[in-house]
Amino acid sequence: MHTDTDTDIRQLRQWLQEQALALGFQQLGISHVQLDKAERHLREWLAAGYHGDMDWMARHGSKRTRPAELVPGTCSIISVRMDYLPEPMHRIEAQLQKADRAFISRYALGRDYHKLMRRRLQRLADAITQRIGPFGYRVFVDSAPVMERHIAELAGLGWIGKNALLINEQAGSWFFLGEIYTDLPLPADGPAAAHCGTCRACIDICPTGAIVADGVVDARRCISYLTIECRGAIPVELRAAMGNRIYGCDDCQLACPWNRFAGITNETGFLPRHGLDDSALVTLFNWDEATFLQRTEGSPIRRIGHERWLRNLAVALGNAPWSATIEQALRARADHPSALVREHVHWALAQISTTRS
Repeated sequence: MHTDTDTDIRQLRQWLQEQALALGFQQLGISHVQLDKAERHLREWLAAGYHGDMDWMARHGSKRTRPAELVPGTCSIISVRMDYLPEPMHRIEAQLQKADRAFISRYALGRDYHKLMRRRLQRLADAITQRIGPFGYRVFVDSAPVMERHIAELAGLGWIGKNALLINEQAGSWFFLGEIYTDLPLPADGPAAAHCGTCRACIDICPTGAIVADGVVDARRCISYLTIECRGAIPVELRAAMGNRIYGCDDCQLACPWNRFAGITNETGFLPRHGLDDSALVTLFNWDEATFLQRTEGSPIRRIGHERWLRNLAVALGNAPWSATIEQALRARADHPSALVREHVHWALAQISTTRS
């Protein structure tokens, strides 16, 4: 125990909320560590093969759903959320309609959220240490086997919607999550009630039909998985549905009625860099590897590498209306050293030949 009375605990809880807001988080909640429901859900999801090539989802065994196995001594979890929406949703929807322009999921337009949020959470942990003395903890931001959405749901930050994202009644779903696993015996806030009701907007809008049941996404069909996690060839039958989406997909969030309450972020680090919110597909496809690395420095996009960047762009160019500029750009990479890039370029050339006027 790091505190002496229940009064101390309650005062610490209120102080935590105040510190979180001061650090730029929009909300803080506390959850317990009993994740039995999340464990059952994960086992069923993995058994169905919905994780695709993401073998790491099963690699850590029960550490993902039993926090004290990941960080010994953990008895409560501090969960926070931070808004990242960089622009009004009507602008995002307009970008999707520009077939010759690239669409990048809005979370990835700015600086890498992992580093920004981890620094803020570390500052929160440091502040706790200054207030009560040393305590056991570990900070996480999408960086370890952590069931972050299930934990945030138990902490009252929102409910897991039919698209498997966390939805907040006052803020929608355009936010990042982070956690502090701690040995402090903090009182849990309790789960938020679900409010999706009979709405199917996210299910109906998904371009590839990846939402196969309420709260269940078949990653193998999800455009975010295909453009980011998938290391090999994108299945031919799913390429046309990808449209101009070259990194991630926001369709289910754009369709969600609760996102009418989402606010624009105050974090300048999440605002678009290098014009990536409205760049021509050809421009991005013409980047050499050095340019790619330079323009994606400090960005989550860099993790896919130049080869998969070209793969994704080739698909998007194949979905765009024919133009001499697009055909020229594709032909210039038809003999690319990478077999993965060549295959997608050749597919794209075959596609645009059918739309040539």
